[in-house]
Amino acid sequence: MASRVVLILLPPSEGKSAPAKGKRLALSTLAFAPGLSDPRSRVLESLVKLARGPQKKASDTLGLTPGLAGEIKVDSELMSAPCAPALEVYSGVLYEALGWGSLPTPVRKRAEDQLLVISALFGALRPSNAIPAYRLSMDVTLPRVGGLSAFWKKHLSVALAGLDSAPVIDMRSQTYATAWVPNPTNTAQVRVFLEKNGKRSVVSHMAKLTRGEVARELLLQTKVPTSITGVAKVLSKQFEVEHVLPSNAKKPHYLDIIIR
Repeated sequence: MASRVVLILLPPSEGKSAPAKGKRLALSTLAFAPGLSDPRSRVLESLVKLARGPQKKASDTLGLTPGLAGEIKVDSELMSAPCAPALEVYSGVLYEALGWGSLPTPVRKRAEDQLLVISALFGALRPSNAIPAYRLSMDVTLPRVGGLSAFWKKHLSVALAGLDSAPVIDMRSQTYATAWVPNPTNTAQVRVFLEKNGKRSVVSHMAKLTRGEVARELLLQTKVPTSITGVAKVLSKQFEVEHVLPSNAKKPHYLDIIIR
């Protein structure tokens, strides 16, 4: 189905708030089921089996430091873990700045069509999709699945077809951006730069925080922009924005947010 609203693409957060209670994971209830149910099941089964096996292999495969070894136990219990809406599970700087819990109910309802989280475990999620806390990054290569970015790319290209017919505002990190590449003509990647003494640099924490603020600002709009130029105009009321046009037909637009 073609999208009629601005689509905001978000990465998941590495850190997650584990639900204290809730139903178990049901893949059939997630967005884009049943199309993504089989690939989701394959990734889930591989991850759980890995986490229940030798700890060193799991730690090395998942790229975990010794201090994060407890995350392996989390992954080993995914089949029975309680679930909550994705936007309540994902935490971290970007999601704190987005402030999902403080958004008015009508805004959260609209966001169900506007927000899309690209996930290494689930492929793509809508805000209300009930998921458990987990640990898995898109740059991981899982047994019997392979590299997750390439794995999801072939499945998401079909499942998300048509969603890039309206403006796509891409907040994802490069790790997640390769899993689904929307039509560059309609896509704007949001970059954040700190400018001091005429020189620009990227500060990771600031970039995540600002992207969360940008997402919130767009969600609060009652009149949805119908073009990337329109999105830039809306954001320019709250941020210093530079709209960088594509250098060729294969490149996306850029919306550069300048922090001074």
